[in-house]
Amino acid sequence: MSKNNIVVITGAGSGLGAALAYKYSSLGYHICLLGRTKSKLEQTAKTLTHGYSIYEVDVSSKQQVAQIIQSIQGDLGPIQLLFNNAGVGYFDDAENLSEDSVHQMIDINLKGTIFCTQEVLKGMKDRNEGTIVNIVSTAGKEGKVTESVYCASKFGVRGFTESLTLELKKTAIHVFAVYMGGMKTEFWDGIFSEEQTKKLMDPHDIADIIMDNIKPRKSLTVTEVVIKNQK
Repeated sequence: MSKNNIVVITGAGSGLGAALAYKYSSLGYHICLLGRTKSKLEQTAKTLTHGYSIYEVDVSSKQQVAQIIQSIQGDLGPIQLLFNNAGVGYFDDAENLSEDSVHQMIDINLKGTIFCTQEVLKGMKDRNEGTIVNIVSTAGKEGKVTESVYCASKFGVRGFTESLTLELKKTAIHVFAVYMGGMKTEFWDGIFSEEQTKKLMDPHDIADIIMDNIKPRKSLTVTEVVIKNQK
């Protein structure tokens, strides 16, 4: 298998992760679907036209992430492209957020991104190639009402991404951040009404924008893109 054909997507069971999996599969890539719920990953897999692998993993567990990434590299080969897409959000006034909700947002959104990145970086540095895409959200750019801890986790991902970009400045590894508004996904189930979700963005449109911006281009590098909902 070509070393350039392996794409790893966390949170691949729905939404943007599923859209990215579909689009990269249609281009002939082998897709590694990572997520906590096997049944959801299997649903995504049904839409794919080329090879895929399914891995149940909790990205907040460094041990699990290490085992899965090592397994992928051992069985399939070098990872060329990583999408840190897994995320969770709980929205309420700051004082009302439960301890478990706080832990989940920090552990999955921030620590999960860090752990997955750490594991793929070893191989990418050895080969001096690869791309890491962090799906951050506009919550990593500005504070929002009832999103205090969610924003805190995403501001953390932003800081990690910007620092990582500086660390890798003299390498051929590309780090890319996506700051997008709300999308029409199950992420908002129980939070937004059906009428509210109608105004949100289509994850397939976001996937197209991401894919177009991370393409290698002569004499330039796109480090981030901000995508906002129309008012």
